[in-house]
Amino acid sequence: MPEPSDHRPEHSDRPEHSDRPKYSDRSGHYSERDVQREVTELEGRSATAARLFDIRRIIGGLFVVYGVIVTLAGLTASDAEIDKAEGVNINLWTGLGMLALGVFFLGWLWLRPLKHAPVPELPPDE
Repeated sequence: MPEPSDHRPEHSDRPEHSDRPKYSDRSGHYSERDVQREVTELEGRSATAARLFDIRRIIGGLFVVYGVIVTLAGLTASDAEIDKAEGVNINLWTGLGMLALGVFFLGWLWLRPLKHAPVPELPPDE
C-alpha cells in the first residue's frame, strides 16, 4: 500500500481550488483583505449578471423576435386568411404592435440603464 506522502496529484502544477481566495496565514483564517477582495469580485459578477438578465432586455428581445415573425405572417397572408378575420389583417397589426412594444422596452433599457453602486478599488498587493 502506498504511503500518504507518496501520493501526488495528477496535475500538481494546478491548484485544486483556484477560484478560492488564498489564506494570508497558516491558521486557515481569511484576512480582511481576502474578504474584501472576494466581496468586490462577487459584486462585479452580480452587476454583470443583473445587466445581462435585466427583464426589460428579455421582454423587449422576445417581443421584437415574435413581432418580426407575426409581421411576416401578416405580410404573406392570403385573402382567405384575411377574410377569416372579417377583413382585418390581424397578424400584420398584431406583429407591428409587438414590434413597437419590443422597441419600447429596448429603448427604455438603453435610455435608463441599471444603476449600480461603484465598486471600491483595492490597494495593490504588497
